[in-house]
Amino acid sequence: MKRFLFATLLCMAALLTASAQYTPSKDNLAARREFEDFRFGIFLHWGIYSTFAQGEWYLNSGLTHEEYSKAASAFYPIRFDAKAWVQAIKDSGAKYITFTSRHHDGFSMFRTRTSTYNICDATPFGRDVVGELAESCRQEDIRLHLYYSILDWMRTDYPVGRTGIKTGRKLQPDYDSYFRFMKTQVSELLTAYLNVAGLWFDGYWDHDEDSIPFDWRMPEFYRYIHELRPACLIGNNHHITPIEGEDFQMFERDLPGENTAGLSGQAISHLPLEMCQTMNGMWGYKVADQNYKSTEELVRLIARAAAKSSNLLLNIGPQPNGELPAAALDRLRGIGQWMQVNGESIYGTHATELGEQPWGVTTQKANRLFLHVFDSSVSSITLPWSGKKPKAVRALATTTSLPFTFDKKSKTLTIPLPAARDAADFVIEIER
Repeated sequence: MKRFLFATLLCMAALLTASAQYTPSKDNLAARREFEDFRFGIFLHWGIYSTFAQGEWYLNSGLTHEEYSKAASAFYPIRFDAKAWVQAIKDSGAKYITFTSRHHDGFSMFRTRTSTYNICDATPFGRDVVGELAESCRQEDIRLHLYYSILDWMRTDYPVGRTGIKTGRKLQPDYDSYFRFMKTQVSELLTAYLNVAGLWFDGYWDHDEDSIPFDWRMPEFYRYIHELRPACLIGNNHHITPIEGEDFQMFERDLPGENTAGLSGQAISHLPLEMCQTMNGMWGYKVADQNYKSTEELVRLIARAAAKSSNLLLNIGPQPNGELPAAALDRLRGIGQWMQVNGESIYGTHATELGEQPWGVTTQKANRLFLHVFDSSVSSITLPWSGKKPKAVRALATTTSLPFTFDKKSKTLTIPLPAARDAADFVIEIER
């Protein structure tokens, strides 16, 4: 009898576990497919930290929360123009924007009833930045995702982890209270701005050094979000294997499968993939950081991401006056010029069996293979080719036919390269 009862309890537990498994809705799966096809988006880290011009982690440098919060009363980005931002980003060829609705400093860049510590109530600017961005994105058919920090360097009820320990706040950790606060804010974001397509969470790693594992209750949080908006895509920058309820997997400062920054050693899942990287060195605006990657580097990074079946989320830190930095706008224009004639080799593409080559990378979709040639010193390319003779080989940007030799016996395809070609990324289209 005891064995039977034990077996019954095990079966019941298994059924309960199975019923709790996340099953994405049809709309969510469609949103995932669309997201995968985008391949290129822009990340925007902007908050009152831009006033200090020292990056988004400035509060963690030893400044007290009382002194830091004074920046809110001085935050008046008179040159902020959501339409201009979205237009510049759209012209770059990016298909979506991820914007920091609330960073680790706890300041909300949207109207919220949870606290007056937000852009509408605490600044002389008084405008709902998220609302204006959402409307501009809607008008330009650009998808909007919102970054949301699950750690907080200001609130007293947040159970402090390894960061934000010197802000001078009185600690009264109460995760039930903090969890309710996050649910309320996320509900506000998803109900006030109906075109929010995704949520990008950050801060889970704040408790990765705890002696006793901290329970963030993420599956519960995700269920709440999907009940509100089933199609909403959820990702979390936790640097670990995806958690139940997540819709895409992200990698910080590294392409999937690489780990040069020490943040992306996790296995690659079956979910849509995204790599985030800075345009210069910082996420938030830092006046001394003018070390911007060249347009050539960024174009190649977009291609390398697509060649690993990943999106690239490229970050810009807007200035305190509300403008995107001139160097960032210059890169956006350069990327846009390249994407205008070569975007077919990026949008909707995925990895091939060839992997990264000494001369560049490859992408594919349907019966089209794209060779992204980065090395300007290469005079010809020879590929393994077991299929039929290609129908056509052409330069994608100009549609100019290129000569090629198909050797059926050795199963190779050789393509001589023109001397004059795009130095950033010369794309060859092979039609099978």
